[in-house]
Amino acid sequence: MARAMQLLYATKTVWAVILALLVGSILMLMAGANPIAAYRSLFGEAFFDYYGFGATLVKFSPILLAGLAVAVPLKAGLFNVGAEGQIYMGALFCAIAALYLPEMYWPLHLLICALAGALGGAFWAAIAGYLKAYRGINEVIVTLLLNYVGINIVSYAAGGPMMEEGAPYPYSAEIPASLFLPHIMSPTDAHIGAIIGVLLAIVLALALKYTTFGFAVTTVGSNPQAARYAGIWVQRQMVATMALGGALAGLAGAFEILGVKYRLFHMFSPGYGFDGIVVAFMAAANPILVPVAALFFSGLRSGAQFMQRASGVDSTVVDAIQGLVVIFVAASLAIKFSDSRWAGSWRSAGRWKRP
Repeated sequence: MARAMQLLYATKTVWAVILALLVGSILMLMAGANPIAAYRSLFGEAFFDYYGFGATLVKFSPILLAGLAVAVPLKAGLFNVGAEGQIYMGALFCAIAALYLPEMYWPLHLLICALAGALGGAFWAAIAGYLKAYRGINEVIVTLLLNYVGINIVSYAAGGPMMEEGAPYPYSAEIPASLFLPHIMSPTDAHIGAIIGVLLAIVLALALKYTTFGFAVTTVGSNPQAARYAGIWVQRQMVATMALGGALAGLAGAFEILGVKYRLFHMFSPGYGFDGIVVAFMAAANPILVPVAALFFSGLRSGAQFMQRASGVDSTVVDAIQGLVVIFVAASLAIKFSDSRWAGSWRSAGRWKRP
């Protein structure tokens, strides 16, 4: 019995996703559609069609990096809900570096643009990290509000000083073609940022497990008092961890400029930063699992349009499924079978003991 409960708890996120898909099926039946055909078109096009999978990878890169941007601070007990604003600031810094720096050898210029994007996101997240560490201000509130500040700063830049002359919509001039990220599935827009994101997830997982930085992060997240006793500068670690999360989100914004948009657009992100929050919780803040959760979410986003065309199910059903995933994942995180009253009654009756 205990092993069964442990297995159920370990796979709680999988069960949350399955429940969301089942409830989504009920919504489709109520709309008069065939859920099996709808899901076949959604997942078939998103993952098993060449062009559909290319579209999935385009969304996979920013969602993956945004998920890592949330997952890493979670290890330190910090809730970064500002990945969306950090994506925008990363895109702004990247666009400035791409458009206004002197001409130079293109690999160096490309690296500088990517680093500028990471710096922009890190700076934006470090504000919340500093206020949390040294002023005790809740980082959830600060990062949430900074989202809107960052979005509006980019809107001002794209529609003001950086706006291309004669443009019908707020966007900047196009960056030099030499700075375009290489594509990995031509002629789709899938670019090398997806591979870089996966590599970063692996590096972060190893760093958190085997380095002193990772030990400091997890110790601060588990017990700040014990971390202070161990000689860890807790405030500095908080700021550094938030800045690292922001750098990952800023890199997502930079890759959107360098690999997809090639310009700084007003309101260019469809909410990748908020998707990253769900992805991080689906992966239980484990960097190795973040790419899996991000790929699933990217498939939902890219497959929605195919599902609508093939089965007539409105794409808003996918939005409902995403919302249901959020609800069920949040509920699964709140349930700890080993600490529930039900589990306690089993233990008190002597029928279930901790292994």
